[in-house]
Amino acid sequence: MSNTEKRGLFVRNLLSCRQVLSLLTMLGFMLNYALRVNLTIAIVDMTVPLPNKTATNSSSPSNTNSSSSGIMSNTTHDGVEVYEERFAWDTLQQNYVLGCFFWGYVLTELPGGRLAELIGGRRVFGHSMLWASLLTLITPLAAHINYIVLIVVRVALGFMLGASWPAIHPVAAVWIPPMERSKFMSNMMASSLGAAITMPVCGYLISVAGWASVFYLTGAIGLLWSLAWFSLVYETPATHPRITSEERREIEDAIGTSTNKRRPSYVPWGQVLCSPAVWAIIITHGLSVFGFFTVVNQLPTFMSQILHFDIKENGLFSSLPYLGKYVMAVSSSYLADYLRQKGTLSTTATRKLFTTFALVTPGLLMIAQVFLGMDAIWSVTIFSLALFAHGAVTAGYLGNGLDIAPNFSGTIFGMANTLSSFGGFLSAWMVGALTVNDKSFHQWQIVFWILAACYISAALVFVVLGSGELQSWNNPPERKKISDVSHEEGVPLKNEK
Repeated sequence: MSNTEKRGLFVRNLLSCRQVLSLLTMLGFMLNYALRVNLTIAIVDMTVPLPNKTATNSSSPSNTNSSSSGIMSNTTHDGVEVYEERFAWDTLQQNYVLGCFFWGYVLTELPGGRLAELIGGRRVFGHSMLWASLLTLITPLAAHINYIVLIVVRVALGFMLGASWPAIHPVAAVWIPPMERSKFMSNMMASSLGAAITMPVCGYLISVAGWASVFYLTGAIGLLWSLAWFSLVYETPATHPRITSEERREIEDAIGTSTNKRRPSYVPWGQVLCSPAVWAIIITHGLSVFGFFTVVNQLPTFMSQILHFDIKENGLFSSLPYLGKYVMAVSSSYLADYLRQKGTLSTTATRKLFTTFALVTPGLLMIAQVFLGMDAIWSVTIFSLALFAHGAVTAGYLGNGLDIAPNFSGTIFGMANTLSSFGGFLSAWMVGALTVNDKSFHQWQIVFWILAACYISAALVFVVLGSGELQSWNNPPERKKISDVSHEEGVPLKNEK
């Protein structure tokens, strides 16, 4: 027996194939956000502190050659002298650097979801993370070369990571039984856990080794994860060399005919675009993620400008909301699957109940932030509670595409994430525009009012339009040649033999 076979046998005896998939998916989404949010904490130390009023001729990214020239800064963190280049970027330029990620991100959401349906989510998810890790490793070099080069690298990073989120839905469609999908989708919220760990770790690394170290660490870990993913994860239970016959039979019997063995060769766009259940997911996700991206990208800046935390405090307190979000994501998902399995609530009622809780609660808390946000303790508490409640989206709308159309769940989530990607850039632009000439708490109050309106509106849309019922267009008849008419249409994943 070879060493590879021995390792495979050890993994199989220790964990089931689904457990390995779940674990690597959780770690993958942790890294997904680590690769994304490392800049949000690093940029606090990458830039030279500027006066409250900035010159108007440096407010545009087109004027970057004069304003982004680096200077050598000798800074001391905990008694350690760090010699590192820092950059004279104004508030708008910093937010362009943060927001340009979404220029690339938006381009691969829908194509990534559809590509995963056609060639398999394992390949799309794995390659997106692999190339994103390599881009992260060269980010410090790009920043030292030129502001524009850094923007190009961040756009390319977004282009790679954009395909990862919709790609995991087709993986779940063929690997995870319907009554376990809420629990599996909670692994997507491990992104919050990744942010929670990344923030304080980055804060500490910056204080002792400089801002470039955070990109080297997260990029290297991403490469190690990619190696594990391609070694241990396979496209379907039928193609996995280490799966037991019992586990394969359990998966295929549970999934049955809801997911096709032969992936549908086309998308019934007319029926998809006319489905209220699809638009409920798209609109709700767009508004919900607009609020989340505003917090995830701007919380370190708010804590630095308004609450005046230093870099290590900033990283620590910025991480607290994400810890709570992951705890809620896991616990609410287990509860949702339990309620569905017992027949206490229908799938539709479950999705609407948890979506309402996950969105109305942070909306109300953002209103509280308007009045209490100047106090550091209240502010950290409110943000923590808001993201804690928001974690329940995994039991709500987040996996709803797998309920209504598992064969096209990647396409549906790709459409939803495309809209939310525009919201990600819009949120960065919004905060930059509101605070470029006035960094007072009054301007941040406007931001919090906007977030409250978005969260509550998202909940209302899903309550009115959402559904948990399998849609009739999930199994469209294949377009066949005359010679193929004797073949069965829509062969199910389950092997009836």
